[in-house]
Amino acid sequence: MYMITVALIAGCGEATQGKNGESAILDEIIYATAKDIHDMNPHLYTGSMPAQGMVYESLVENTEEGIKPLLAEKWEVSEDGKVYTFYLRKNVKFHDGEPFNAEAVKQNIDAVQRNAEKHAWIKLSTKIESVTVLDDYTVQVNLSESYYPALVELSMTRPYVFISPKDFIQGESKNGVSGSNGTGPYIFKEHQIDQYASFTANEEYWGGTPKIKKITAKVLPAGETTFLALQKGEVNFVFTDDRGADSLDVQAMNRLVDTGNYQIVRSDAMNTKMIVANSSQSESPISETAVREAIWYAIDRETISKDIFEGTEAEADRLFSSNVNYADVQLKERGYDVEASELLLDQAGWKLAGGDDVRSKSGQRLAMNLYYDSNSSSQKTQAEFIQNALKSIGLQLDIIGEESSSIANRRSTGDYELLFNQTWGLAYDPQSTISAFTSEASYLHTTKGIEEADDLYNLIQKVMVSTDEDNRTNLYAEIMRIVHDEAVFIPISNGSVTVLAPKALKGIAFKQTQFELPFERMYFE
Repeated sequence: MYMITVALIAGCGEATQGKNGESAILDEIIYATAKDIHDMNPHLYTGSMPAQGMVYESLVENTEEGIKPLLAEKWEVSEDGKVYTFYLRKNVKFHDGEPFNAEAVKQNIDAVQRNAEKHAWIKLSTKIESVTVLDDYTVQVNLSESYYPALVELSMTRPYVFISPKDFIQGESKNGVSGSNGTGPYIFKEHQIDQYASFTANEEYWGGTPKIKKITAKVLPAGETTFLALQKGEVNFVFTDDRGADSLDVQAMNRLVDTGNYQIVRSDAMNTKMIVANSSQSESPISETAVREAIWYAIDRETISKDIFEGTEAEADRLFSSNVNYADVQLKERGYDVEASELLLDQAGWKLAGGDDVRSKSGQRLAMNLYYDSNSSSQKTQAEFIQNALKSIGLQLDIIGEESSSIANRRSTGDYELLFNQTWGLAYDPQSTISAFTSEASYLHTTKGIEEADDLYNLIQKVMVSTDEDNRTNLYAEIMRIVHDEAVFIPISNGSVTVLAPKALKGIAFKQTQFELPFERMYFE
């Protein structure tokens, strides 16, 4: 998903656009995105999650109250936890008119499983043995062993969502699809690369026709361009994206709210924004626990929270906030303490020779790179603040802004020392973020250089198949202790999804995934 800015433009829909965000449009949203929506194939990972979230649906939905029915009206789980039987919603059609049924479910899940290496980050992909059609509207998913997060992972935006059987190419989706027909509230209509993509309301949507009849994703530069467009009333909706990027900083949002034409709506804490340290970079100082701890101590999170985020994001002191399942555990405290930081470096042999600004050990300078998302104004500001803080303890930090896709690639290849990232959100945590500790596509390079790496991976394997709640709680506590003590995930703040929208827009809500919004619930009053 990308940073989203929604615009309501004159001449579109059933009404006209006023100045400074005032709008009488009743049925159209146009949002600006810093990036093209890319591939709409939800069985792969290059596409925009908010766009895919409008079009495709899963069997179940993750909500604040837990897992709820979506395309499956109900389900049963066998006593041994290995067989999930889903009873599907009837009279649901794909956007091209094809029926949604058990055969379509099997075809989609089988296609995902035939590309299992691509989905290694989601452990369910390693547990599904087969899918069995019992009748037109009953399907079984058979696992190799009990896996407690199965329903949670089936509820995610991708890959276990459903495209029309007609969209497969020779029965496969791993090499592309021929169409983008889901069962969701919006239909994908048109796409001009790096210009726009349009979606129209699914008039036959089983959940009721959306009141917003058309949504257009328009590619526009983030930052000043976005702010000016909002100021002129050409665009009027913004929310943070799936990699923590924000095309408007808090100060700019507040200026727009002060005009009286906008509102800000924030979710509860959804994630932890953090700096990820690559422990496997054996030739870099970042491979040392003492260096990572020193960085942790040297960052003044309170100032970041108050001055950069203006109090909208609380300072974080651990990988997962306390509202995440299993995360309320006792961990070593590391507050802002420059003296503790300097002492750690001294004890580890990183000395500051007379006249030098940068510490060194055995001829090696204490220097490293930090990568941030160039489309995120707050990440750039934080990077500059942290760079200055680390300079004061004799650590040279070079900050480099890159596109989010480039940073994601660095994370998966291990070509980094430090980079900004965030946990995956309430619907995914702690199980998915922790599972990703073992995935080369995610955090394997982050964790594999630590002394207790083998023990960590063994604990992760055990917790994912545990059927005992107390045992699972204890296993998670030990996993969190290991990565906390090793300081491979350096927390900065607890982030939420922030929406800037016209006052007339109602029905703004949030999903547990944090990566897309339920546009189908929105309407203008």
